[in-house]
Amino acid sequence: MTKRWRVAGISFEHFHMGDNLRFAFEHPQADIVGICDDNPLRMATAIDQFGIPDSAVFQDAHECIKAVEPDLIMLCPSTAGHRHWVEQLAEYRIPLLLEKPFAASLEDADAMAAAVKQHGQSLAINWPLAWVPCHRAAHRLIAEGAIGEPLEIHFYDGNRGPLWHTADKAERTAASVAKEKPQSWFYSREAGGGSLLDYLGYGTTLGTWFLQGRKPITVTAVVDEPQGLEVDEHAIVVAQYEFGLSKFETRWGTYTDPWTHQPQPKCGFVIVGRDGTLSSYDYESHVVLQDSGHPEGRKLPADPLPLEFQNPVAHLIHISESGEPMDGPMDLPICRIGQQIVDSAWLSAREKQTVELLGN
Repeated sequence: MTKRWRVAGISFEHFHMGDNLRFAFEHPQADIVGICDDNPLRMATAIDQFGIPDSAVFQDAHECIKAVEPDLIMLCPSTAGHRHWVEQLAEYRIPLLLEKPFAASLEDADAMAAAVKQHGQSLAINWPLAWVPCHRAAHRLIAEGAIGEPLEIHFYDGNRGPLWHTADKAERTAASVAKEKPQSWFYSREAGGGSLLDYLGYGTTLGTWFLQGRKPITVTAVVDEPQGLEVDEHAIVVAQYEFGLSKFETRWGTYTDPWTHQPQPKCGFVIVGRDGTLSSYDYESHVVLQDSGHPEGRKLPADPLPLEFQNPVAHLIHISESGEPMDGPMDLPICRIGQQIVDSAWLSAREKQTVELLGN
């Protein structure tokens, strides 16, 4: 018989919980057996959308886990709360899926990794861009040697801002954004807000995946300082490697959201190799490969992905049943390098100077 996977969602501070619950709701082997948040209002939409009964709704995480006995726990707290939640729940020895970014700091990331290792537990970090077919196609082409040795990553990404949309990319009004902004954790320094902490990990983690796990030597970062805000909305980071430079740029405040209309600059990646280049822009149906045979560039389709590579829930169920290793951008060693660059960028921006890569 096919195993039924019992999935619980804990902490709805990040609105991506709604998306992750939908992945579980639509998976042929998964059942949502419990949800939990200390603020019942944050769970209201999920309760309605997925028909979750009152008996499966909790405000205490430990009570939830003991009552519903999940096989997989999904976590979507604020960035500053990642360490707290992982350390609290590691003792249950239930696989954890944590919504990006990895952590608020490298210290927190290492503590989280130590906690799950101590309890023989698994922890996966979900980077939604890792499931976009064109980025998967780009990684496959790099691994096949289509552009030779990868040497440069050019990353620009973001959206209109984290409050402009909710789960399932439902759009909100300018008035509701303005009203919520002062109270939102996304704009709180203490809670780990800001575009750098929110989006830089996408570029540095997937960029490390594209660069085959290699680390930079130094990092230089500049962030804007918006009047009246505690956090940045725009960051530009340059990472120096032994083989060259890469650029990672994050932006809250793009003209449009990339999943509706690509803004200019376009959101996504350009990878430069020794023998060619690849562009892979978010949500496009193709990549563009430039090589000696086609210096003008040619579009290559990003083929539809099998279920196990369409979203994090499907992937974790697949690897748990097949025994295959966890995929690159979810795996902690790749995520740690991404976090090293993020921490180094934060320090560089604060001190307004180039810094050596932290955490080596």
